[in-house]
Amino acid sequence: MRSLNFGDFVFLVTAARWTILLSLSAFLGGGLIGILIALLRVSSSGAARWFAIAYIQIFQGTPLLLQLFLVFFGTDMLGMPLSPWVAATLGLSLNAGAFLGEIWRGSIQSVPKAQSEAAMALGLHYLPRMRLVVLPQALRIATAPTVGFLVNLVKSTSLAAIIGFVELTRAAQLLNNATFRPFTIFFSVAILYFMLCWPLTIASRRLERRMAAAYQR
Repeated sequence: MRSLNFGDFVFLVTAARWTILLSLSAFLGGGLIGILIALLRVSSSGAARWFAIAYIQIFQGTPLLLQLFLVFFGTDMLGMPLSPWVAATLGLSLNAGAFLGEIWRGSIQSVPKAQSEAAMALGLHYLPRMRLVVLPQALRIATAPTVGFLVNLVKSTSLAAIIGFVELTRAAQLLNNATFRPFTIFFSVAILYFMLCWPLTIASRRLERRMAAAYQR
C-alpha cells in the first residue's frame, strides 16, 4: 500500500476522457441503430414493426451488464475476440439503440398525421416523406429527452469496467487497490461524474422549457 498523491488524481481525470470517448462512441452507434429502429417501428410493414419491437424488448428487458458480458465473451467463444474498447462500444450501442429508438419513435408519432398525409398527397414516398417532412419536426421534440438519455449513457459506461475497459470507474478500482483509500477515491470519482453529467442535465431542462414555450405560442 502507498499514499495518495497529486498524480493519482491526475490519473483519474485522465481516465475520464475514456468515459467521454466511450459515451460519444456509444451514442453515435446507438443513434444509427435508434433511427433505424424508430423508422421500422412506424413502418407500414408488419414484419418490420415486429422486428423492431422484438429488438426493443430484448435490449430493454435484459440488464446492460449481461449484454456487455455476452458481447465480450460471446464473440470470443465464436472465434472473433474483441478488445474491451470495441466490446464496450458495441454493447452500449446496441443497448442505446433500443432506448433511442423508442424515444424517437414517440417523437415521430407525435408529429400531426396531417403533415404526413399532406406529403403523401404531394406524391412523396415513405423515405422522402420522413426525411423532408416528419423527421425535421420530430427532431425538435426529441432533442430534450435525447440529451436526458445521454446523461444516463455517461453513467452506464461505468459498467464497462467489468470487462476490463479502463474508464473512470475502472481507474478508480485500480487506484484503490494500490492505496486502499476507497472513500477519497470514489468520492472524487463521484464529483467527476457529476461534472460530466450536470451540464447535460441543465441543457436537457432548458430544452424542455424552450419546447414547452414554443408549443404555448
